[in-house]
Amino acid sequence: MPQSQQTERRFDRTKLLSALGANPYLLLVLTMLMWSGNGIAGRMAVGEMSPMVIVSLRWFAASTCLIVLAHRQIREDWRILKRHLLLVGFGGIFGLTGFNALFYLAAHHTSAVNMTILQGSLPIFVLIGAVFVHRTSISLLQGLGILLTLAGVIAVAAQGDFAVLIGLRFNIGDVWLVLACLIYAIYTLMLRDRPKVSGVGFFAIISMAAFITSVPLLAAESALGETQWPTPEGWAILAFIAFFPSLLAQLFFLRAVGLIGPGRASIFTNLVPIFGPILAILMLGEPFHAYHAVALVLVLGGITLAEWRRASS
Repeated sequence: MPQSQQTERRFDRTKLLSALGANPYLLLVLTMLMWSGNGIAGRMAVGEMSPMVIVSLRWFAASTCLIVLAHRQIREDWRILKRHLLLVGFGGIFGLTGFNALFYLAAHHTSAVNMTILQGSLPIFVLIGAVFVHRTSISLLQGLGILLTLAGVIAVAAQGDFAVLIGLRFNIGDVWLVLACLIYAIYTLMLRDRPKVSGVGFFAIISMAAFITSVPLLAAESALGETQWPTPEGWAILAFIAFFPSLLAQLFFLRAVGLIGPGRASIFTNLVPIFGPILAILMLGEPFHAYHAVALVLVLGGITLAEWRRASS
């Protein structure tokens, strides 16, 4: 291939990556699609490997991959991050280990649709936390947008039937999912004041912290006699989890939070209750109902409303 064509291809690829990295909305949509896939993978992993095995191996794989690909950047960022070990530790515990431990435990007790629906509670926790921690104000349009997206979440949770909503009883898996979202909200708020290092370096160190803090949970699972190492199908599921929800999605989310802030970025997590059921329908054979379509309109409309002021300014 002529040198000029090679240079042109490299230039086009660079422009594409730059455009991707500068568009927080595209990054967030891709992130939510991958996180939705994580819910499906969590359900598919039941019987293929135990929850703490998933947590430990996914962060071992993600951190190892980052070390191999970006060890120089990580070494440079570590000079700064080693002065913030408390932040790194809490980030690993809350954002990665804690959330995922509860997430995969919940997968053994609730459906993939519920797992993705209940993640819609995350923006509420983030916005409430932002008000108290960062003194962030919430505009009327943003508040209305949040309510509209929550209406979409409720429409799915109630299956379009108010009688179901009134009599709703959460099982232990649903409770763990809400608690997991609360934990991840703490991590999201922490990202606002993270040290000025690269996203790759920051996430690599956090991933290492997540792996280290997951080892005691794996040991506890083993002591209870509940450890199951991956089956052949389990390894395939783990490979998906490690590369997409663990690696790419986290890097995309970090970049998007840096561009538009944690409060506004968290609004897009309301796409997970929409993408998740769609993936469950396609991959797990679950039926599609009219209330899913209604919820899709409500969630996308709510995000548009919450972003309207920003788009018109």
